[in-house]
Amino acid sequence: MDKIDRKIINSLQKNARASLKDLSKECFISSPAIAARISKLEKAGIINGYHSSINMEKIGFHVRAFIQVQLEPRQKKDFYPYVQSIPNVVECNCVTGDYSEIMEVVFPSTTDLDDFINTIQQRFGKTSTQIVFSTSVSHRGIQLDNADDEDE
Repeated sequence: MDKIDRKIINSLQKNARASLKDLSKECFISSPAIAARISKLEKAGIINGYHSSINMEKIGFHVRAFIQVQLEPRQKKDFYPYVQSIPNVVECNCVTGDYSEIMEVVFPSTTDLDDFINTIQQRFGKTSTQIVFSTSVSHRGIQLDNADDEDE
């Protein structure tokens, strides 16, 4: 990955809808060259997809929370498919510490959140929940430096 690839990635993280024309102007190479580089980055698994950032409150999901779950290793085979089937779970990570999983969830109300937590506790065990009051830094990309060295 070179300086131009990093510039493309930085630009797409800011605006995934940037046109090839706009990217080519920013990187000082042709649109076909930009398209080829993006394709290469996708095939290498560096670019995994393109996403919209949605204001969950404006679509009725007023409660965001992080739920930690204590699981026994044998429970993971049932837990993972279950949480993948729940659309309110926007992310789930296996982590270190007292709890083995941490989920980010969104719900219309605290009642809906409480119902979900009760289901998790009945099926899988102990939880710890933090409800989000405000967010000072939202999900964002990582700014890559534009060093001139080649990594490939």
